[in-house]
Amino acid sequence: MVVFITGASGYIGGSVANALVKSGHTVRGMTRSESAATSLQAMGVEPVMGELDDKDLLMAEAGQADAVINAANADHEGAVDAIVQGLQGSGKALIHTSGTSIVGDDARGDYCSDCVYSEDSNFVIHPKKQARRDIDLRVMAAANLNIRSCVIAPSLIYGYGTGLNQNSIQIPFLVRNALAEGALQIVGKGLNTWSNVHINDLATLYLLALEKSKPGALYFAESGEASFIDLANALAKRLDMQQIAHLDPELAVQKWGVAR
Repeated sequence: MVVFITGASGYIGGSVANALVKSGHTVRGMTRSESAATSLQAMGVEPVMGELDDKDLLMAEAGQADAVINAANADHEGAVDAIVQGLQGSGKALIHTSGTSIVGDDARGDYCSDCVYSEDSNFVIHPKKQARRDIDLRVMAAANLNIRSCVIAPSLIYGYGTGLNQNSIQIPFLVRNALAEGALQIVGKGLNTWSNVHINDLATLYLLALEKSKPGALYFAESGEASFIDLANALAKRLDMQQIAHLDPELAVQKWGVAR
């Protein structure tokens, strides 16, 4: 199978691309970087130079491929529209990457919500995530255009990636910040709890979805959960640090910005 994948040099996209190559698929991976293109070629991926704003390129690649995986940007509406246009009427698979933050709340570390969501829940969408949810719905609705489309929404991802970018976001960030500040810093009490999934399990899910997903499906990807105070305690022990600093949420936003 020829699979076109956006975000091929990223953490998720690179790991999925590597898994596809090892499974015998032909992978065409889009990247903006010449150096990344060289590295992709070395790992068996055919590099495609381009950007998400290049509608003609995305339509052409989607039309020529047997399946498309969008792993570059969950919030780029134009890229999704171009890929859907390129696949319309083909019956081919489209996997779009979203995230469980679509149902996240604004706990700011102070509590753990008692809401448990499944694929069939009536979602409560935070206003800041509504645009992302709308894109997810557009992908799922593409099933009506004879596209075997689905959305995969990973929770917090951990583990070393197998592509060009081996690092996830949350844990490496906490470690780097702790080493710079001399203490583990988390937002508020750290009681906010997130589901999590290992990058290898996530890559396996993409391969399964490529073969078996139902048109219009949404899949949450998770295999456990942990609060941020649990993560901080484990990292503090590993780094031999005694202090955990609980930052005021407003100070944390000033220091780190708002999470996407």
